[in-house]
Amino acid sequence: MNGAISDVAALAGVSKATASRALTGRGYVSAETRERVVQAAATIGYVASPIASSLSTGRTLAIGVVTSFLNRWYFGEVLEGAESALRARGYDLTLYHLPPDASERARILDSYLANKRFDAMISIGIEASQDEMTRLTTNGRPLVAIGGNIRGGHSINIDDQALGREATEHLITLGHTRIAHVTGHDAELQTDTVHGRRLAGYLAAMGDAGLTSAVHVLPAVHSLPGGYEAAAQLLRDARIRPTAVFASTDEVAIGVIIAARRLGIAVPAELSVIGIDGHSYAEMFALTTFDQQPRGQGAQAVEILLEELEDRPRARGTASDPAVGAAVEVHWPTRLVIRQSTTRPESVD
Repeated sequence: MNGAISDVAALAGVSKATASRALTGRGYVSAETRERVVQAAATIGYVASPIASSLSTGRTLAIGVVTSFLNRWYFGEVLEGAESALRARGYDLTLYHLPPDASERARILDSYLANKRFDAMISIGIEASQDEMTRLTTNGRPLVAIGGNIRGGHSINIDDQALGREATEHLITLGHTRIAHVTGHDAELQTDTVHGRRLAGYLAAMGDAGLTSAVHVLPAVHSLPGGYEAAAQLLRDARIRPTAVFASTDEVAIGVIIAARRLGIAVPAELSVIGIDGHSYAEMFALTTFDQQPRGQGAQAVEILLEELEDRPRARGTASDPAVGAAVEVHWPTRLVIRQSTTRPESVD
């Protein structure tokens, strides 16, 4: 480095703070002033040091991401979207896996999240206890919760209950009456979770159609093998076999389709299948699904956090015109993509 930030500021005729904001992009500076500072830096050969910037601002230029799963498609897609957006802005990502075990979760929250290794946090699909929710939302750093049940910070959510209802209604409209729902373990008990809300939508649609007696809920691990194993059990007996399955995720839905094929059950002629996610394999399996663009959710979370960290004016469209300083609640849009995994049952003309 052939000069100091003070030299850049003097040459551009601005303060050191303004010069720093202009060169790092962290904080508002007019386009004219930014250009003047950039030209001054080029003239004297100044290169901004991330370490020095961190020391001067007290910030780490890193965002902590807490996720429930590392090997599930949806979570990986959100993570990639966030990492790409952060890298483009010169931020690092620090990843924490919050496993199911209570003692491990407590250790991570106590040992890692309480430190100062990052400036803000993103949670992906975290189903937190009340105590965990308090720890995540009261540690003094901005938080965006994507999915899950965390409240108290910024959030990005799809309407899981509405999607559960719409997925079931799609099958009912086609003429199906024997519709099974493959969902997560304990979804019936944990109503304030993603899969609990999707189950509630299924039950509401079945009730409204007068099909309460035909309700069939089967728990499964939320993975492709989990869907396969559940479907192998569900579809084996032709006398009680449903004509349609609403799977709570696309990975589960794809597992159901593979199991049906192994059992010689034609999809969709003998079994219709619908999921939620917009998985990259959905087209390959001709899966009808609700596409929710998870990479976009990760990128949007980064935008929300950096607006707060860099004290920038909030972009319109990220929420329903929240008050300054209020939590941003993004109601993320979804799109029903109808493919060849759903059709009218054989018994319907």
